Amino acid sequence: MISNILLISLFIISLATLGCMYRLLKGPSMADRIAALDSIGINLLAMVAVLCMLQKTQAYLETILLIGILSFIGTTAFARYIERGVVIERGDDEHDR
Repeated sequence: MISNILLISLFIISLATLGCMYRLLKGPSMADRIAALDSIGINLLAMVAVLCMLQKTQAYLETILLIGILSFIGTTAFARYIERGVVIERGDDEHDR
């Protein structure tokens, strides 16, 4: 019974990921694409968690942590790019005055 529910949830998460892929490719603005990319990362994290439960193992818990960290860093970098136009700022601001 539980394995059927986990398989159904895996299918629903994969459908949500496909919807986010559409928004990533057709998004009208860069902010929509970044939100879709972040949602894809969260959906991927959820898929790995469901697979962990389905296989009754803890082998992928480090993978879940890695996906979460990379998703956060990517979203933060893209948001900084939208806000400032650069991801990494140089420290030469004081010398340019």
